[in-house]
Amino acid sequence: MDKRAFLTDLFDAAVDAADPVLALRDVLPPKPAGRTVVIALGKGAAQLAAAFEDLWEEAGNGALEGIVVTRYGYAAPCRHLTVLEAAHPVPDEAGLVATQAVFDAVEGLTAADLVVALVCGGGSALLPAPPEGLTLADEQALNRALLASGAPIGVMNAIRKHVSRIKGGRLAAACAPAQVVSLVVSDVPGDDPAQVASGPTVPDWVSREDALRMIETRGIVLPERIMAHIEAEAAAAPNPLDGCFEGNVVRVVASARLSLEAAAARAEAAGIPAAILSDAIEGEAAVVGGVHAAIAREVALRGRPFRAPVVILSGGETTVMLGDNPGRGGRNTAFLLGLAQGIEGLPVTALAADTDGIDGSEDNAGAFADGESMARLRATGQDPRGFVHRQDPYGAFEVLGDLFEPGPTGTNVNDFRAILVDVR
Repeated sequence: MDKRAFLTDLFDAAVDAADPVLALRDVLPPKPAGRTVVIALGKGAAQLAAAFEDLWEEAGNGALEGIVVTRYGYAAPCRHLTVLEAAHPVPDEAGLVATQAVFDAVEGLTAADLVVALVCGGGSALLPAPPEGLTLADEQALNRALLASGAPIGVMNAIRKHVSRIKGGRLAAACAPAQVVSLVVSDVPGDDPAQVASGPTVPDWVSREDALRMIETRGIVLPERIMAHIEAEAAAAPNPLDGCFEGNVVRVVASARLSLEAAAARAEAAGIPAAILSDAIEGEAAVVGGVHAAIAREVALRGRPFRAPVVILSGGETTVMLGDNPGRGGRNTAFLLGLAQGIEGLPVTALAADTDGIDGSEDNAGAFADGESMARLRATGQDPRGFVHRQDPYGAFEVLGDLFEPGPTGTNVNDFRAILVDVR
């Protein structure tokens, strides 16, 4: 068996399970009496929007209009919708322009109109909308502080939605009295649609006071201007019971759970048993990698809790707490560097990758690692500990030639991890 080809095939199965056409085909809302406005937001938004256009046309539902906002390099052609690109993970001026275009597109709607919100991960950064008294620079500083804090995505989104004019259901409020149907591709542990892209069309119960407690208990250091805004009453996000949300519909149409199940089925069809640990694993990436290594070691050396050969699958979103001089890499390469140190000498091969095709800010989705990775790294004259200390997991796998670079996939259902434990 070509082990890397096998793991790549599992990744492809996970991505295919979140294919936009399959995700949307059975959830199209009825044609409204008035206008149909589509707002697509996130790193996989353009592909979702293009699929929605095709399906809407096939159903004979008439004209539609709207705006798509996605990351630079992730655009796909749409016939009726305007596609805009902006920066991720730190917002930029193009994001401000895109946010205003979204608000313009939903201005003046009536109860006869329909807004279809196609929402996937990445929308938080792509839609900067600083509230009155704050600037884009403030929102950029907030994003940098949250990314460096190591806080889980749910905490980051809970804080961000109190420093925005669009997050936390505010976009849906701006669409009233039109009905809003939100079709969500979940990239968050637990698949809470209010957490995806900080919930622009889905309000939740996380209060301003809750956000302040999260900041305090986790010791998150935010700029003074941001803290002053959150502490003010005006920062409170809309209440889910507000009448402007009445009649709105929210559906999760693709998720990490469904993608992991598809990968498990693909593995078993190839004759390799699969075990799914969880689709909602969070924590410091290198530490989570070490835990996965311990499980793989137990399987390889003692045949428990699974017997080899077996592929161990997991998903979720780990975090990386950045030091003063961080190197290159995202959470998947950080996970693998932690894993590789714990599986040295064992018949284990692993792939960890972001299903959107980009891990952090580099050009790879993740990387491969195996029981020989650390020995091969030392053979190049490099000390693996140096990459750990420099927080440069990308550099380690670049030296090895083991980066995984599928390019943008057109979807985003969080991280995919597959660890193949073979017989000795």
